[in-house]
Amino acid sequence: MKLSVLDLIPVRSDQDTSQALQATIGLAKRADELGFHRYWVAEHHNMPSVASTNPAVVIGILAANTQRIRVGSGGVMLPNHAPLVVAEQFALLEASAPGRIDLGLGRAPGSDPVISAVLRQSGNVSDVDRFPNNVQDIVSLLGEEGATVRLTSGDEYELRGTPKAGSIPDVWLLGSSDYSAALAAALGLPYVFAHHFSGQGTARALELYRTTFEASPRLDAPRTFLTANVVVADTKEEAEALALPNLQQMARLRAGKKLGPIATVEEAAADELSSLELELLDQMRSAWIIGDAESAARQLTQLAERFQVDEVMVSPVSSAYAGTDPSSAPARIRSLELLAEQFKTA
Repeated sequence: MKLSVLDLIPVRSDQDTSQALQATIGLAKRADELGFHRYWVAEHHNMPSVASTNPAVVIGILAANTQRIRVGSGGVMLPNHAPLVVAEQFALLEASAPGRIDLGLGRAPGSDPVISAVLRQSGNVSDVDRFPNNVQDIVSLLGEEGATVRLTSGDEYELRGTPKAGSIPDVWLLGSSDYSAALAAALGLPYVFAHHFSGQGTARALELYRTTFEASPRLDAPRTFLTANVVVADTKEEAEALALPNLQQMARLRAGKKLGPIATVEEAAADELSSLELELLDQMRSAWIIGDAESAARQLTQLAERFQVDEVMVSPVSSAYAGTDPSSAPARIRSLELLAEQFKTA
């Protein structure tokens, strides 16, 4: 089974953005050394605990700091961007790291309505209702032949994402519902289900994708994997302690509470949650993979077998103890090391 990594570039209470980014660079380098298949970064805006605001910029940084691993977006939230801009960005990324770039596209804005409005102040961008058309536009713009625009005069105008593509990034559709599964199948594109997001509806979406898939010039058979939140440590007790800060954060988010940076292990242990937050936390804990190496590997294998996938993308959501070097994420690195040892990825 292939293992990959999803990273939101979390910002702890003891970090600034620069330090959080340095920790992510260190994590990506270690994932590369350990033999992980791909490393994707998310797109979220105006969140005090997430520094991954611009996937294209981060991908360029990570590709320059790694040697082998595929680097990509999980994903670019297309309603925030003009398709031509996305195509140009990822054509350049592919040119800088040929054969190593993935473009994952999502339909959600990755932000609240106020942020969405601010993002659109610079001009008209990709409307949610035009998502299927815009995905097809990006695929065409990335190709060697490009796309053709018919002007009101009747003349045709050729567009390309880059002057001469030597290779093309893999384009994936991301989703946590049936919509993107059906669209990916109709367009003949690979599909990723965001199982880490809710853990609900995974089987239905993957079945829909597989049974309605139509072959395309880019893909002749269904290709899919899923994501999972993981915290792996040398003992189950340590894993539980390292997972608590992020569990608390997600419980506050779902309860509609104001968010701050990710707490340290000590801060989380001293925190008190409402009964609603505790209930939400327990619900999420059951869907996360938290434990020692052997237990985590067994759960990941069972997850892959259950949904018939040969790749799982893990989001290592361990926090850190007080006094940890703020430019590092040793517990997140340890999660990857323990999993690599179990699955012998190197």
